[in-house]
Amino acid sequence: MKVFDGFPLKSRFTPIPNIFFSEVLPQIDDLAEIKVTLHIFWALYQKRGYPRFVTYSELAVDPVLIKGIEGQGSTPEVLRQALNRAVSRGTLLCSKLERNGEEHELYFVNDDAGRKAVEKINSGELKLGNLAKGEPCPVSQEQTNIFTLYEKNIGMVTPIIAEELKDAEKQYPASWIQDAFKEAVDLNKRSWRYISRILERWAAEGKHDGEPGRYSKADSSPEEYRKRYGHLLKR
Repeated sequence: MKVFDGFPLKSRFTPIPNIFFSEVLPQIDDLAEIKVTLHIFWALYQKRGYPRFVTYSELAVDPVLIKGIEGQGSTPEVLRQALNRAVSRGTLLCSKLERNGEEHELYFVNDDAGRKAVEKINSGELKLGNLAKGEPCPVSQEQTNIFTLYEKNIGMVTPIIAEELKDAEKQYPASWIQDAFKEAVDLNKRSWRYISRILERWAAEGKHDGEPGRYSKADSSPEEYRKRYGHLLKR
């Protein structure tokens, strides 16, 4: 860990409402959500003009933000989940607009100015260049991060386990990982070794939905997974 030298005498400040620290922050249990939310407060304060917003495309390539959330799993997925959580919590507002067939997600702080801007954008009263009339962003169903699952059900993540978790997150669908953790907990087999064996078995034999001979309807076909995870069959 690099030791911070301290804040210089003439540091610039980013204003954050006190209520964020008293009511919102105590409820957040996801580190990525905290980092992304605070980063957006900071990013919006650097902007000028009206309305003030930051796009998903900006966030996805912001080196400061990416450095802060990398190492917690697939970075795009971590960013997406963090934004979903913040919007669901009500800390942020999101409006989706379209230009030349491409969708653009705009994020605002949920304050008076942000609420009025989103309302005007979504109603068509406020035009943003050639972006089409906006609509609320759909918030996808939250998929729990594999690191969060491990910490809640097994314990502290060690550096060696962290590498294995990152590999597993790249290899298996999020729904499989969640189901494997649930099965292990139900059987009181709380170890990553046991969970990884479940995932390997599903990759080799197919994941059932409780019906004989039926593969999970939510995931890809067994043929596709055999191609993707064929290397596991050689173990």
